[in-house]
Amino acid sequence: MTGSSRRILIAGATGHVGKQILAQLLADASVSHVYALGRRAPSIEHHKLTPILTDFSKVASVPAVDEVYLALGTTMRLAGSDAAFRAVDFDAVYVSAQAALAAGAKRAGLVSAVDAATTSRFFYNRVKGEIETALRALPFDALVIARPSMLLGTRGDEGRAESWVERLSAKLLPGVARWVPSAYRPIGPEAVARALTHWVPRAHGVRWLASGEMLDMKAGG
Repeated sequence: MTGSSRRILIAGATGHVGKQILAQLLADASVSHVYALGRRAPSIEHHKLTPILTDFSKVASVPAVDEVYLALGTTMRLAGSDAAFRAVDFDAVYVSAQAALAAGAKRAGLVSAVDAATTSRFFYNRVKGEIETALRALPFDALVIARPSMLLGTRGDEGRAESWVERLSAKLLPGVARWVPSAYRPIGPEAVARALTHWVPRAHGVRWLASGEMLDMKAGG
């Protein structure tokens, strides 16, 4: 697309990665408008931004859009139960994708997780794999799936501060990065957002992004 014509829907714009996606899209001259779908409005105001409040219990009606970024997610600890976790990381994500399709979206980006697989013995990874599979079955022209490893940074809007493990990983990473498989390298939310906002308007079919590739994009500018 050329000019200022891209209309975007973001589900989860107040989350750890979603905030970064929102900021990058609002700064993008090719984006004409961003609709933020969520239980609460983003803390910023912008002439391109319109919040759409929803409890995700059904497919919300949204204005016409070209792309959707699905950045909804929680943790097992914050969710409190398997059912509550699945309600966010599968049900709410899928409802948002359906709303985007109904509004005309042809391209989608998903924040998933490393080792997502429908066959995983870990519930968290299994749900992530199930939503990937469900979205691949929807008629998007392009679906970009980011699979970050440990996400670094303070998560104030999600009710959780950065853990000591994450802080330690951030300090140790420069010295041990060459020994850590690229898919498992800790990554900041801004790098995940940068990779998604780059590839969603450009990809064809399904494309997966691992932490190493997303970090290389950051290093390469």
